[in-house]
Amino acid sequence: MIYLLRDRATKEQMNEMLATLNSYIKLAVDIEKGILAGGGELHADCEAVLLENGSRQVDIWGADWYPLTQEVGYESLINIRPRQNNREGGNSRPSY
Repeated sequence: MIYLLRDRATKEQMNEMLATLNSYIKLAVDIEKGILAGGGELHADCEAVLLENGSRQVDIWGADWYPLTQEVGYESLINIRPRQNNREGGNSRPSY
């Protein structure tokens, strides 16, 4: 299940998002609007939810949330953006 979140996820939402991959949650974040889509099998699934809700692709970045370690990973194919001078899919932040 993919949730569109404007506020902190509830415990129930976290459990439902974790149900897909068990140990981590795929995310896509609209850094301009400050909203997040989480859950699903692919970052692109989350990205699609944000796009359907008015986000611009240029503002969306993919990540993974690892609840056991409380860490975020930034490796995602949706982060490869040569036109935004980001040629890597991970461990890099958007440059503006």
